[in-house]
Amino acid sequence: MDALISLIHGFGVLADPMNIVYMFVGIFLGVLIGVLPGLGGANGVAILLPLTFSMSPTSAIIMLSSIYWGALFGGAITSILFNIPGEPWSVATTFDGYPLAQQGRAGEALAAAFTGSFLGAFFSTLLLTFLAPLVAKFALQFGPPEFFAVYLLTFCAFVGMGKEPAYKVIAAMMLGFALAAVGLDTVTGQLRMTFGSTELLRGFDFLVAVIGLFGVGEILLTMEEGLAFKGRSARIDLRVVLKVWKDMPKYAWTALRGAIVGAWMGITPGGATPASFMSYGLAKRFSKNGHKFGTGEVEGVIAPETAAHSAGTAALLPMLTLGIPGSPTAAVLLGGLLIWGLQPGPLLFVEQKDFVWGLIASIYLGNIAGLIVVLSTVPLFAAILRIPFSIIAPIILVICAVGAYTVHNALLDIAVMLVFGVLGYLFKKLQYPLAPLVLALVLGDMAESSFRQAMLVSQGSLSVFWSNPLVGSIVTLALLMLVWPLLSAAMASLKRDTPRVVSGE
Repeated sequence: MDALISLIHGFGVLADPMNIVYMFVGIFLGVLIGVLPGLGGANGVAILLPLTFSMSPTSAIIMLSSIYWGALFGGAITSILFNIPGEPWSVATTFDGYPLAQQGRAGEALAAAFTGSFLGAFFSTLLLTFLAPLVAKFALQFGPPEFFAVYLLTFCAFVGMGKEPAYKVIAAMMLGFALAAVGLDTVTGQLRMTFGSTELLRGFDFLVAVIGLFGVGEILLTMEEGLAFKGRSARIDLRVVLKVWKDMPKYAWTALRGAIVGAWMGITPGGATPASFMSYGLAKRFSKNGHKFGTGEVEGVIAPETAAHSAGTAALLPMLTLGIPGSPTAAVLLGGLLIWGLQPGPLLFVEQKDFVWGLIASIYLGNIAGLIVVLSTVPLFAAILRIPFSIIAPIILVICAVGAYTVHNALLDIAVMLVFGVLGYLFKKLQYPLAPLVLALVLGDMAESSFRQAMLVSQGSLSVFWSNPLVGSIVTLALLMLVWPLLSAAMASLKRDTPRVVSGE
């Protein structure tokens, strides 16, 4: 009941007309970012974050989160019409979306994708509304050992549950920790790894690093690969939309399963991409038309889109309640909160109620607005895709440079952004994950601070991390996650070496 009252209060925050304007601007920019394969949700939010510096935190987070919802919707357009995933989580959508477009059913596929996305987001928003206050209330009892245990679990979960090799995740994370440690030590006042440079006193700014890693790095890679768009035309009219909605009850279980899978993968650091593949695989396994998947099944479009949007929304739950992002985009949004002077975590629900509930209310309205925008503007965004990338890329690079410069009004930040851009390009070429690096860069300071406070309390004894059942179970689970790749490899090896027993007469 308290959650409902708070949510109504959140809708009151949205009554400010400017917040509604920011929401629609964010949705439009997000769809634009989503349809451009050179960008993406995290990249777009990182690049456009400096635009929000002059806004109030509530308006800023509404606009940035709307960009995210728009990007989630937009990724399906290129997947279905051009067979080019605008986002990594849209890859599974191409399997049945593009065949549908080839059969002249692009409108049906797009309407199904957008409706599935909306349902997935709605499910996770309900979860966020009713579960987040409980998690935040519980987390208010946390002390430094519990917070460090949660940070440790997040880092280790990336190692244990990531789809990339564990050594690559650990290497990326270690680099992030090293970069986070540069600058002035706030506890002792000593300088760390500045090498006599006064410019490094303030350390590496998170925002400049993210713009370079995500924005510039992706553009460099896309320019190298070259893009040519040759897609199908699409037109969505009301008749097609109503036909898809009429058929939706047939896919209710697929949508619900996708939403549950997505919510779980969003809350844990699994992310939207594995959620979309997992949901597609489950739909193929349990559908009576599973043998037709890959040839143009509407169910094969709904499953991944529902899961991806559900995961994207659910990733905000650990970010808001514990200060731990569930996805790269949530990590960028977390950085935004820190820049605006807000401390993500359980106290956010106590001290910044307008902000939190305004954000949650905006997710409801943002997804409704996003559904309307994408259903009515598909031909426009499909036309934008036909602009040569050689024209779009320099524009994006200029936006990145302006964004990096406005952080501290320093030209050096543009050079730092370019260095991080090359680093991001190398990471993508060598198939190293960027998310663990960003995560360590954002959370490294906070994890270190919690660890040092816990050590001061316990006078240097590590037993503080097993001092009560809660912190002990979290730390034990984290360590299990850390060694999980080794355990799973050992079990697989044992299974291979075990001789098969063939029964016979």
